[in-house]
Amino acid sequence: MQEAEIRHARLAMLAVVGWPLSELIAPEWMLQSGGRAPSVLNGFNPLTFLATVAVFGGLGYFEFKTSLRSNTQTEFGKIHRQDMSQVWNYGVAGDYNWDPLNLYNSIGDDAMSRKGLRDVELSHGRSAMLGISTFAAWEALTGHAITDSFGMFFHPNLALPALVFGYTFFNAVYEVENNERYVLQISKTSEGEAYLETLKLSLPAALRGEGPSSEETMSNLSEAAEKAQELFAKAQKAYASMSDSYLEYSTQNMEKKD
Repeated sequence: MQEAEIRHARLAMLAVVGWPLSELIAPEWMLQSGGRAPSVLNGFNPLTFLATVAVFGGLGYFEFKTSLRSNTQTEFGKIHRQDMSQVWNYGVAGDYNWDPLNLYNSIGDDAMSRKGLRDVELSHGRSAMLGISTFAAWEALTGHAITDSFGMFFHPNLALPALVFGYTFFNAVYEVENNERYVLQISKTSEGEAYLETLKLSLPAALRGEGPSSEETMSNLSEAAEKAQELFAKAQKAYASMSDSYLEYSTQNMEKKD
């Protein structure tokens, strides 16, 4: 079961990248109606059907030939025997003795580090399996390509970087935990307090509310505010232009597909 799970996880991680990529760059004749990727639920044209059969036929043959293999004598297999001696006598799931970039020891050359990397791969694979299933179900139910329905993740915009910045900042300052009193409790960490204090000290004294204010300070602040307003106006104008271009592009694509 572990071997099957890791195989499906790796395939799903490839698919969750390939699915939206095909909708973004593949020629229109390779896609289904609405710009959707070909799939069992979306349907196929003859060429994509043959390509799918060929790919999955090759993968199926590979899985058949290697599913019951013993990998305890490979280079990694010998490492795993030391890591997991007396725990599992058949090697580690997913070991094909292939790691040209030496990523397996990238976070440490010891049993715990290698196990951590295997766990990370498995967790990403499980998320990818859920993701690719959602892609297929969404497109089958709505008739719209995933890249159009969730364009924020697949087309240039300012929303996604802002969300990433907010998420990173929040995790640097706060932590979320549950206890007997609250289901979720958000509290500031000691590292977060130190980070905010450092950020505060890096600001000018006038902005921290320390020291007497002067006309020169107020003038500098007003000038900085005007420049910030100008930059914001330019960014807003650029974003509006980009949104109009994307809307025009989407409209043209929809007209072509109709």
